[in-house]
Amino acid sequence: MPIDISAVRIQNLLINLYGHEAGGNLNSRLQEKISQFKKFHPTNQHAAGDLNERDAVLITYADQVTEREKPPLQSLTEFCRKYLYGIIPGIHILPFFPFSSDDGFSIINYRRVDEKLGSWQDIASLTENFYLMFDAVINHVSAQNPWFIGYLQGEAKYRDYFIEVKSECDLSHVVRPRALPLLTEFETSLGTKKIWTTFSADQIDLNYHNPEVLLEILDTILFYVSKGVRFIRLDAIAYLWKEIGTTCIHLPQTHWIVQIIRAMLDSAAPQVKIITETNVAHMENISYFGDGENESHLVYNFALPPLVLHSLLTGNAEKLSQWADQITLPAKNVTFFNFLASHDGIGLNPVRGILDHNDLDALVERAIVSGGEVSYKHNPDGTQSPYELNINYFDALNNQRQVMPLELQVEKFITAHAIMLALRGVPGIYFHSMFG
Repeated sequence: MPIDISAVRIQNLLINLYGHEAGGNLNSRLQEKISQFKKFHPTNQHAAGDLNERDAVLITYADQVTEREKPPLQSLTEFCRKYLYGIIPGIHILPFFPFSSDDGFSIINYRRVDEKLGSWQDIASLTENFYLMFDAVINHVSAQNPWFIGYLQGEAKYRDYFIEVKSECDLSHVVRPRALPLLTEFETSLGTKKIWTTFSADQIDLNYHNPEVLLEILDTILFYVSKGVRFIRLDAIAYLWKEIGTTCIHLPQTHWIVQIIRAMLDSAAPQVKIITETNVAHMENISYFGDGENESHLVYNFALPPLVLHSLLTGNAEKLSQWADQITLPAKNVTFFNFLASHDGIGLNPVRGILDHNDLDALVERAIVSGGEVSYKHNPDGTQSPYELNINYFDALNNQRQVMPLELQVEKFITAHAIMLALRGVPGIYFHSMFG
């Protein structure tokens, strides 16, 4: 009987994470889940064709298109069939699960469709004409998630699902993506606890030091595959593993978990591709390709939006051209996910070192005078730095306080997207950009 290379990879990685006994035990349980998945979903065993120049993805919220007395997912499906079928084959539906904040990224239940949006049957209808991208928001859950409620109530199962931190711990090296407190106090059945909350007090980080948490998440990803997903977007994956005394970003253990997810999908559903969302410096970002065979199939090309914006605002494409000439891929079967606009703002961290301070300051000033806002992050030395421009990409390109013919504004916007579409990679087009 041939050796299952993916199974061997998973076993070795789990032992790296948890040691021989706990890692071996978890591997046995995970292999059983993979075996059961293959048994009940045999059609998932066939790899899809390679991505090509016809591939593109529409990025949209589930309720972007609404009608009276009809679930938004049904309206979105009819809209996409009418306007996009045969033009854009893929759709990234931003989180459509029950949530409590952050426009869907604070998930209450990973396995339910928000009833205000529709049902899993509506998702299935959309897969009849388009391939889909789902978000795996696996760094954190909502404070209203039953797992966290169980933790607060002292249920044994959830005792180690989250990260308690003692006051004396040194967290000075932790990289902060937002200028918000890293820890949040909660009243539990065992008293007041300080809990790790990377993104907000309503987004409670999961504790991957507990093997049960990883198994729960891996099983959830297989559940998404059973619902017809083609791309799994690993949201905020860079922060997954926490180790006191380190930066808690891009740690080896985080890469090992991405590799476990990849190996699991290679075995159970080779048609499904992983895409990592890491809004960080370019070289750190592309590290999630791994060796080109063992981690992400695609990574978000986060440097592209600010570089294109800089080029069109200054009338000088030198830095964009130099960057584009130097970017490489580690293997032929991985690529970039190119985009200009998304549900997030325009990240600045990915172009630090590509654009200088004056260039970045000019982008910040442009966002402000064009009616946008700027998000800041905490630095280890106590200072703050701008990390994201919160502005619509059309407005960022076109200062609405200046008189400019609408035709010229539109031409600039289309030119920006022509650059994005021409570059190697799969283009992601935000709904607002296509239909605004």
